[in-house]
Amino acid sequence: MPIPTAVTFYDFILAVHIMAVVAAFGVTFAYPIMFTIAAKSQPSAIPLLHRIEYTLARRLINPLLVVITAAGIYLASDEHLWKEFFVQWGIAIVLVIGALLGAVMIPASKRAEELATRDLAGAAGAESATMSDEYKAVVRRITLVGSTLSGLVLLTILFMAIQP
Repeated sequence: MPIPTAVTFYDFILAVHIMAVVAAFGVTFAYPIMFTIAAKSQPSAIPLLHRIEYTLARRLINPLLVVITAAGIYLASDEHLWKEFFVQWGIAIVLVIGALLGAVMIPASKRAEELATRDLAGAAGAESATMSDEYKAVVRRITLVGSTLSGLVLLTILFMAIQP
């Protein structure tokens, strides 16, 4: 296979678009594993993990959503693809992800941090910390919405990969 001798601006923007998706959402697929390990081996780390969760949403994912959108707009405009389903889907999903991060994920992660800190402080000296029903309900919400968002990201990647 020949090695390309020149990279077009379109190719560069496509690479930026893909890198932004990987950087924004890659870590989110590891959250369930990180929380499971922390809950079993070091429950005192759970509040910190929630802080990391909402900080990454604010400082990494949200700014990269802007990059993903800007690059996507350029790509769709350059190739005149605005009528294509995968372009319209992509724009809609970016809006849905941004809205759910701001309305659900970030506030719920902050609340989970507060509740975990409270529950762990109340269990000081106990053999094992038992998290409150209130904490568990918030975590269920985070898990449900987070899993939905992860599924949407994967579905969007599939649509982009199989587009005509």
